[in-house]
Amino acid sequence: MSEEQFNKLLEVLAQIQTNTLRGAQEMQSVKKMMQDVVFYMKEAEKEVSEKMRRFIMYCHDVHDIVNMHEERGLPVPQHILREMERCDDRYRQLLEEAHTDGGVFEKVRREMAKDPDNRWDHTRQLGKPKENSNEAR
Repeated sequence: MSEEQFNKLLEVLAQIQTNTLRGAQEMQSVKKMMQDVVFYMKEAEKEVSEKMRRFIMYCHDVHDIVNMHEERGLPVPQHILREMERCDDRYRQLLEEAHTDGGVFEKVRREMAKDPDNRWDHTRQLGKPKENSNEAR
């Protein structure tokens, strides 16, 4: 191998090393951003679960379809009305699940009830603490 070829090889290797380091830095940056996204998603889910949020968005979309028909003076097709009925029942089920012991809304409501400056009474929807319910018997 000539000296010229050797020098070219060294240049190529140096460029590969530079590109590899740059790629590693970019990967670290992407990793940090993904960690931030996951953190904020988990933080948001403490208030409203992703399942609930997505379902509510779907209900809103179906409702918009109903409004679209009504605004045009058209009768809303039965299949759309039946889907609204299904959404109504499913939303009730999801709310009941979220308000049960250990559900996300029950946890939030317990935390909210501790605030003495609340405008609304959040304790009315809370069950008695388990330790108190055993003492009453």
